[in-house]
Amino acid sequence: MSLSIYHERRQRLAAAMRQRSPQGGVAIIPTAPEVMRNRDSDYPYRHDSYFYYLTGFAEPEAVLVLSVTAQTEQAWLFCREKNVEREIWDGFRLGPEAAVPVLGVDQAWPVAQLDKQVPKLLANAAALFYATASQAGLDQQIKRWLDSVRAQSRAGVSAPSAAFDVHALLDEMRLFKDAHELGLMRQAAHISAGAHQRAMRATRPGTYEYEIEAELLHEFRRHGSSFPAYGSIVATGANACVLHYRANDAVLKDGDLLLIDAGCEWQGYASDITRTFPVNGRFSAPQRELYEIVLAAQQAALDQTRPGQPWIAGHEAALKVLVQGMIDVQLCQGTVDSVIESGDYKRFYMHRTGHWLGMDVHDVGDYREPGSIAAPGQERPWRALQPGMVLTVEPGLYVRPAEGVPERYWHIGIRIEDDVLVTPEGYEVLSHEVPKTVAAIEAWMQARDV
Repeated sequence: MSLSIYHERRQRLAAAMRQRSPQGGVAIIPTAPEVMRNRDSDYPYRHDSYFYYLTGFAEPEAVLVLSVTAQTEQAWLFCREKNVEREIWDGFRLGPEAAVPVLGVDQAWPVAQLDKQVPKLLANAAALFYATASQAGLDQQIKRWLDSVRAQSRAGVSAPSAAFDVHALLDEMRLFKDAHELGLMRQAAHISAGAHQRAMRATRPGTYEYEIEAELLHEFRRHGSSFPAYGSIVATGANACVLHYRANDAVLKDGDLLLIDAGCEWQGYASDITRTFPVNGRFSAPQRELYEIVLAAQQAALDQTRPGQPWIAGHEAALKVLVQGMIDVQLCQGTVDSVIESGDYKRFYMHRTGHWLGMDVHDVGDYREPGSIAAPGQERPWRALQPGMVLTVEPGLYVRPAEGVPERYWHIGIRIEDDVLVTPEGYEVLSHEVPKTVAAIEAWMQARDV
């Protein structure tokens, strides 16, 4: 990615800081810490999304400090020093000297210099911008730096008199994806779509959920994705009625459905796709009935996905279709309005129809209008969709055995999820390559034996 993109993002953050504090201030954004898995072994490292958004730097032990005045801004990076011995064990380190030309920051220091250099930047700064309680130890570190500045008060040095949440400013920026981000998200969706297609072709009665998970992971990695964007859900039969099923160790049985919720991360951006399909390649009549209800609900939500529509409109449209379907197949009784008002539908559909998507799979951004104030006894208005926002659209039905529930639908869990960009004209489905209709799924799976 061009360094100008990160520079422009830091400039936008500086402008947002000036809106909160006209004289500017200092923003402190650390990357994520490394986390021990067990003795002498770390979890695979993944950078902090906020930090990476502003720097493009993926190494651990790093902090970005943005010093902003009314007219200027400077970006200081603190990172690990070059160390030949550690690089033999752990791999390449960029080091402070290379950070300035490679990352386009104004100055770079060894991370061990934080306690010495940051108080200098905080001295006489108008405001401090950082994310309170976001990382263990950060608040104590901030306090130590502020105490160092306050100790100079007799010399006329002042500490920042105001503090703001820097994440709140960055959340608003990250909610709107630029052209480069959208290119990365299209690639993430493309790789993930291929993984879902591969998984469908590999699915047969007698295989295990973890074998299908392995097909997904193989496809992610062979196309250069370093990680899944989240723990893959590969859930057959009754397991599909567990929303965040993780065991992935059951055998796939003839006559059951398989629900796969999986997506890769590509260069820091997530995909999130769910498909549900028959293990034997053919939907039974009850499976088809419920599947068509969910598919129609997803289309109803997509039809509401356009600029100016409130974020909740898609969920409300999908919910009406789902509830009408529940009434039609006798999962619920009454009218659509009465079932929604009573909440009886929540036995079979208990989540919203989507969420923001971006660097994090459940990405940042307010679902309510920012800056709005609710009247007494009311909630803030839902945010209007705008071009550049990316969200998932994922209705579902999950039918567990219960008194009064038709037995033919027991243990059927269905979710259909796509990654969707809001465009000036309406929407674009980024994950369109994965078969979704009954006919397309059956045709794709039948081709596995050819």
